[in-house]
Amino acid sequence: MNDLYDRHRRVLPDWLALYYEDPLEITHGEGRHVWDPQGNRYLDFFGGILTTMTAHALPEVTKAVSEQAGRILHSSTLYLNRPMVELAERIAKLSGIPDARVFFTTSGTEANDTALLLATTHRGGNTVLAMRNSYHGRSFSAVGITGNRGWSPTSLSPLQTLYVHGGVRTRGPFAELNDREFIAACVADLRDILGHTRPPAALIAEPVQGVGGFTSPPDGLYAAFRQVLQEHGVLWISDEVQTGWGRTGDNFWGWQAHGQHGPPDMLTFAKGIGNGASIGGVVARAEIMNALDANSISTFGGTQITMAAGLANLAYLLEHDLQGNARRVGGLLIERLRSVAAQLPGVREVRGRGLMIGIELVRPGTDEADPKAASAVLEAARAGGLLIGKGGAHDTSTLRVAPPLSLTVAEAEEGAAILEHALRSTY
Repeated sequence: MNDLYDRHRRVLPDWLALYYEDPLEITHGEGRHVWDPQGNRYLDFFGGILTTMTAHALPEVTKAVSEQAGRILHSSTLYLNRPMVELAERIAKLSGIPDARVFFTTSGTEANDTALLLATTHRGGNTVLAMRNSYHGRSFSAVGITGNRGWSPTSLSPLQTLYVHGGVRTRGPFAELNDREFIAACVADLRDILGHTRPPAALIAEPVQGVGGFTSPPDGLYAAFRQVLQEHGVLWISDEVQTGWGRTGDNFWGWQAHGQHGPPDMLTFAKGIGNGASIGGVVARAEIMNALDANSISTFGGTQITMAAGLANLAYLLEHDLQGNARRVGGLLIERLRSVAAQLPGVREVRGRGLMIGIELVRPGTDEADPKAASAVLEAARAGGLLIGKGGAHDTSTLRVAPPLSLTVAEAEEGAAILEHALRSTY
């Protein structure tokens, strides 16, 4: 057992998940690669859980953080903060939400907590609609709306949560329907739930479910939901913690694949915007954001050092059209992986869009999840010099592929070749 792992086990919680039989320490990174203490180099196809969005050690971000650190690191929200105002202005404009206000937090969990506080206060009730197979964070209220048993350690919650169908296209009672019929069935399910409960405050949904294995509904589902929700005054919160900033390639925000009836009332963001700096946040219409009737602050949300990182990272993303790169390179990578999967009985489906790709594994000849195979592929990929993730819920096992959005075609081909070898060595 390596010494660091031994020390980790003595002082950190048993429930703190680690990948690999011999857990990996990452000492440094550059571009799309990271290194361990032994000098082994890995192509990073998971980006610290979709967080290293542009590149490791991106010079523009490093420079901005270094210069800001030389001025002031932190002052709290009790004082005017120029970098926070500048980033908020840019995000408000990009969000597509009219009369938008932005509140910064330190994580996606805290962002979703804040959105739930705003929704329940604005609507005057604590009933919330969420999607089956969802994940929204690790706090008490976020766990209370998480529809994924593997990441829900308690049934206690400050909220009454009702789960609706639609987040998973190829499993469940509506899987055999075509897209139009699928949407109609999910809308009927939503209407039925609304007839049996007090008026909910909001529906919170990930356009592409992250921890759940990169599952998603047909485009337009949440637009159809929105029509029903508006009839009842129910808010729509789009959890963009993993789908935001152009990762899906086709759209800058995941909600835009469902935007036929306008933007969500709120969206939450985190992960990629900071490229590793701790930034999360909520964008909401002013009437919702300003619904709180008590004072509030944030000690660390929007602190100058993280805002400097976010500003530099966002500027790089936009100037280099990384959304377009995600669409082009991600499209090539998905097709390459689908061609491999077609030859392997243990791969049920390759799904996703842009650089957000899921590979669902099953026991050959069945439709049953194969978590041991997922772990074996993870180990084999690491041995070949590639880091990927895994996820899934309700008897599913999925490999998660989500490289930095600056991934090159050559790196996509290299990673696909390593992953192909890892899959073939397992099945």
